[in-house]
Amino acid sequence: MNRINTTLAQDKKLISIYFTAGYPQLEDTTEVIKRLSGAGTDVIEIGLPYSDPLADGPVIQKSSEQALRNGMSTQKLFHQLQGIRDEVDIPLIVMGYFNAMLQFGVEKFCKECEAIGIDGIIMPDLPIDIFERDYKALFETHGLKFVPLITPETSVERIQTIDALGDSFVYMVSSSSTTGGEAGFGEEAMAYFKRIADMELKNKLMVGFGIKDALSFEQASRYTSGCIIGSEFIRRLTNEGMEGIAPFVKSLK
Repeated sequence: MNRINTTLAQDKKLISIYFTAGYPQLEDTTEVIKRLSGAGTDVIEIGLPYSDPLADGPVIQKSSEQALRNGMSTQKLFHQLQGIRDEVDIPLIVMGYFNAMLQFGVEKFCKECEAIGIDGIIMPDLPIDIFERDYKALFETHGLKFVPLITPETSVERIQTIDALGDSFVYMVSSSSTTGGEAGFGEEAMAYFKRIADMELKNKLMVGFGIKDALSFEQASRYTSGCIIGSEFIRRLTNEGMEGIAPFVKSLK
């Protein structure tokens, strides 16, 4: 069974942390992964920096810009991750934009992920219908889970289509704004979380965007399997360095 599915089956609220590969320093990637794993993170999303992001807020954008200036690239990431499975055994997901994957070569990208031990891929700009038509079989061949995103505006019919196609978890974007917004969730967001939970989808639900602390984590995970934290983690990493990783993860619960 894929590590993602095994982790999702656990009877607890999951912490998934997103960070930008090659940030703050180019060779920090594996050290961040090891420290996150050691601190009790359940899933790690490795961000492949991209020059023209669609959904990233200013904190993640700035980290991506710095990582690219540092010399981070798709090939460099795969080189850095060689042997990572000797260090950590929790699920690892690569999150990026499809253009970078396309430039590298989709099949080559998938082969590299499989060889390293990557469990899944999140591509916010890869439409689910194009994925199904052109890439689903390729992902399955290489043991990769494709994680789709939904927003509060996604129709019921679309959510059902996404759920039928997926076989891991659905990434619930908490709002239609970019990442890194205000902490805490209001009645509208909570109603959205409950509405999707009440659909009783076959895939688990994980909420991202806007989770900053124990309060927002508890709110967002009340109706879901857990939360994805990106901007706030990168902010802490920027301000506190490697030593701030474990305290931040532990502060979420």
